Amino acid sequence: MSDTTEHTHAQSGQQHPIRLYLVVWGLLFFLSACSYLVDYLGVQGYARWTLILLFMLLKAGLIVAVFMHMAWERLALVYAILLPPLLVLVFVALMVSEAHYTIFTRLAFFGAAP
Repeated sequence: MSDTTEHTHAQSGQQHPIRLYLVVWGLLFFLSACSYLVDYLGVQGYARWTLILLFMLLKAGLIVAVFMHMAWERLALVYAILLPPLLVLVFVALMVSEAHYTIFTRLAFFGAAP
């Protein structure tokens, strides 16, 4: 390859339109405002935590996809990076379920503490 061909390829290969980044920044601002509104409006209980976690996951997904360029990576690399944390979450959910079962059986067998 000639120097001009390499230079042209290097210039055009990794650039994304600035509009994409501005749209993502706007979405991140909007999701942050929604997260703030959950507290401002006084949403309580499971609805509050569900909304906060949903907004957090959406913001993290946008950041990983666009700013960390995950949206343009090969699918195998995406799986290699995202699958292990998802499996850890599954195992944590299984451990929480096991903990609830253990405390339930202990309370049923030994009775409540005085």
